[in-house]
Amino acid sequence: MDPNYHPAGADDGLRSAITELRIGRWRTMRTLLAETGTNWPLRSFRTQVLGILAAGSDVVEAWLAEEPGSYDAQVMLARVSVERALRSHRQRHGAAGSLEQRARGTAVAATRREWRDPVPWLCLLTLAQVDVQQVWRAHRERAPEPMLPTGPWGLLYEVNRRDPGSREAYHRMIQFLLARQVAEAGALAEVMDFGRWVASWARDGSPLLLLPLYALTAQHRRHGGWHRPATWRLQWAEEPTIGYTLKAYHHWFRRPAPAVRSVSDLSHLACALWAGHKLNEASEVFDALGPHAAAEPWASVHDYGNQPDAAKTLFLRARAEAESARRRAPLRGPAVRPSAYPSG
Repeated sequence: MDPNYHPAGADDGLRSAITELRIGRWRTMRTLLAETGTNWPLRSFRTQVLGILAAGSDVVEAWLAEEPGSYDAQVMLARVSVERALRSHRQRHGAAGSLEQRARGTAVAATRREWRDPVPWLCLLTLAQVDVQQVWRAHRERAPEPMLPTGPWGLLYEVNRRDPGSREAYHRMIQFLLARQVAEAGALAEVMDFGRWVASWARDGSPLLLLPLYALTAQHRRHGGWHRPATWRLQWAEEPTIGYTLKAYHHWFRRPAPAVRSVSDLSHLACALWAGHKLNEASEVFDALGPHAAAEPWASVHDYGNQPDAAKTLFLRARAEAESARRRAPLRGPAVRPSAYPSG
């Protein structure tokens, strides 16, 4: 079975909204966000995906023009404005500065309309990665942990006030740490320190337990290229990495699941378990993924050089090896089979 890389994963409501959005229609998106209500983790995910996909069109502007008083439309305008600013920054476009300013203003305006919603604050936190020299005071506040660098800790605090343990917020912090103008080795060490620090206090059931796995993947992505040694799996099978992997497996994956789980999180855990030679456990996570898949971490850790579809090849190999190991293993309790949604 080939993996399905649809951005909605198993979120059927989001899938329908994406289908309509791609042909310039916004009403299904409006209905979806209204139905999402104050489920902040789900709202964060859905607005993030919709914002990325809508950034190349004027569909959100069309919604806001027809319903100028809609708060959800204003939040989506903040999402698409931030995405446009990020793209312009990455491309070093001349309009990057003005797009960043516009996105910041849109997000700030949204924070003043609904104090409970974490999404406008997530937009501001996302913009921090554009400020690579930490010019803004809000992006160079002292960290709560002495070993960590200055950064947008106040913005992270504001998100946490509204959605404690926000998955997106902590991943945005990783993006900020990687974007800063510091030596690459230092940035990667800070990301690893950050991931380990968060995992040390993250509660059971929290996807933040997987942050050390994302940090290690970032190291592979920055350092591996096409010349990764065939022994790359050794690091995943040794401490402390295997310890973090098993902690995430037992204290996140094996706990009662929400209605949907991140395809990206499941993908990172499946890869870490497989690379760490925990094949039976990996097979359970592959089951939870079902037909869904994410390009990462497979695209960052493969050792297939410039082979086309290398990430897909490694994913299929790992899944097949895990399934084969399970068929040979003694029977045990039922696997957790949560639905899954993708995210970065």
